[in-house]
Amino acid sequence: MTQAHRGHFAMLAFSALVAGSFSLGSMAAPHIAPEALNAVRFVVASVILAVLVFSTGGVGRDALRAPWRYLVLAVFLVAYFVLMFEGLKTGAPVSMAAVFTLTPMIAAGFGWVLLRQVMTGRMAVALTIGGIGALWVIFRADLNALLAFGIGRGEMVYFVGCVAHAVYAPLVPKLNRGERPAVFTFGVLVAGAVLLMIFGYPSLMATDWAALPPVVWVTILYTSVFASALTFLLLQYASLRLPSAKVMAYTYLTPSWVILWEMALGRPLPPVLILVGVALTVIALGLLLKDDSQVRGRVTSER
Repeated sequence: MTQAHRGHFAMLAFSALVAGSFSLGSMAAPHIAPEALNAVRFVVASVILAVLVFSTGGVGRDALRAPWRYLVLAVFLVAYFVLMFEGLKTGAPVSMAAVFTLTPMIAAGFGWVLLRQVMTGRMAVALTIGGIGALWVIFRADLNALLAFGIGRGEMVYFVGCVAHAVYAPLVPKLNRGERPAVFTFGVLVAGAVLLMIFGYPSLMATDWAALPPVVWVTILYTSVFASALTFLLLQYASLRLPSAKVMAYTYLTPSWVILWEMALGRPLPPVLILVGVALTVIALGLLLKDDSQVRGRVTSER
């Protein structure tokens, strides 16, 4: 494998692991408050990343400058994850994953506002096609639902979370002052864990942890280890080997991976017509992967 091939393989694994959060999260969401689940998740992920950070040089004094930066980023990241699990209480995993594919388009807008990033023409076309495909899935291939804007509550809640995530992405390079990615992310995770422990305290105390079904513990373990710590490492690995536009492109594989996760878990598949929208997101992926040019301005890929 060339270095680029290894980067693509890492992002394939990344998108598959992220997709698992939707399928497992939809099974766990009815049994636990989203802030309680994510509080435990952030604490566990922080511990895992702490081991990585302190075994590779530790936290330098420079990283402790202006700690408010980590808090600001944590607000948006916590909002994203809490709203994701809140939306999964009622939203179907595939349609929720389709909402997630709108994030690059929203992030492109915030990227221009905050960093003056300018997209290439091919990227704009790809984002448009991906957005159309996402809307096709979100409205369940129902033109009447689209005209009536009959979007489900879960998708609406999660869309607000995706806006928060879209703000988070360009804020990372804007607030980063040269810290190592692992150290910077560790700071954000710790700040997020503190926020969730404070604001999620009532839910943490009200949760009967001993009575939770196994799927909740599986989801907490999976999202902490695989959908947080491991995906961060894969993203960092790929970002060093691929243009940022190509890294971002793998967002569009999420609905396809979710369908495979649903099949593996024995859950009902979406109607065939909805697969047309999924196919459009794959086409968007292909267009972005062909775009070798860089976005002008400071570019980041963060998940």
